[in-house]
Amino acid sequence: MKQEFTITAYTENHVGLMGRIAIVFSRRKINIETMNVCPAEVEGISRFTILINESRDVVEKAVKQIEKQVEVLKVFFNTDEEIVWQEMAMYKVPTKVIAEQVKVERLLRQYGANTVVIRHDYTVFETTGHREEIDALVAALQPWGLIEFVRSARIAVIKASEGIHKAVMEFEAAKPSEPAIENEFLDQRDGVFTM
Repeated sequence: MKQEFTITAYTENHVGLMGRIAIVFSRRKINIETMNVCPAEVEGISRFTILINESRDVVEKAVKQIEKQVEVLKVFFNTDEEIVWQEMAMYKVPTKVIAEQVKVERLLRQYGANTVVIRHDYTVFETTGHREEIDALVAALQPWGLIEFVRSARIAVIKASEGIHKAVMEFEAAKPSEPAIENEFLDQRDGVFTM
């Protein structure tokens, strides 16, 4: 049975890794609903948050495949009940409607919307919440001339996880890494690679 799973992958910050992770899903014909990549709580470590709608056995196989990437440190997958998650959305509506229609202002207050920009022709609001709440506000604003709408990818923290910071610090204390060796030609890219 298919259901939403949030995959959290801790990785090195490496060029091209996002493409290789995306290929794991495309080869298995798994549609990625949303993907967010950001720095993790440990310097130099990135955190992928990927939302998919699949069966558990398909997710397990995809996670194992992702963990085979050299730059991937650890991958978790969780159901919605095992995480705390949010999405952010921005709504652009005509300023005239906001100024003249008290109902719209009450609606925005009801959904906890915050004003981002006010111009004479449009106003931009933002909210954070679960997808259902965001979709409900979109539907409510449609009759009032919603000009534009955008929603971010899911971000989530795992309820039962201590994150990866503690594990990385313990590993670093047990086996300190050698100082990085800088490539002397790295800042001369154009001179080295231009014919």
